[in-house]
Amino acid sequence: MPVVFEIETGGPGLYEFTDQLCDWLSGRGNGVACLMVQHTSASLLIQENADPDVQVDLRAFFERFVPRATDPSMGYLRHTAEGADDMPAHIKASVLPVSLSIPVRDGRPMLGTWQGIYLFEHRDRPHRRRVAAQFSVGG
Repeated sequence: MPVVFEIETGGPGLYEFTDQLCDWLSGRGNGVACLMVQHTSASLLIQENADPDVQVDLRAFFERFVPRATDPSMGYLRHTAEGADDMPAHIKASVLPVSLSIPVRDGRPMLGTWQGIYLFEHRDRPHRRRVAAQFSVGG
């Protein structure tokens, strides 16, 4: 049975929801968890969860990679009616994953030692983001 995780964001940044996923997977056995963010201005990442500077640096990189629509380098953008952060958020979501498939063994995601599951919020204001999840049983 699919489930939807709701993740409250407070603006741009990475929001870990590994614990929510682990709770949902507990007791499910072996298979694959498929996740998909139901928004066009946010992404999903498997990323390091030990050093918070990793998330700070990722956010800084993507702010430079795709600056706000008010930046002179972004003068070509046409979709600006929803704010200076909107079209850049769509671009970021188009180059970053919006879905993930994660192997599951004995009801636990097979993540590496320092890996966590994150929603990457690209918009300035807080949002309630939805991530659809499906577990498929496997060998």
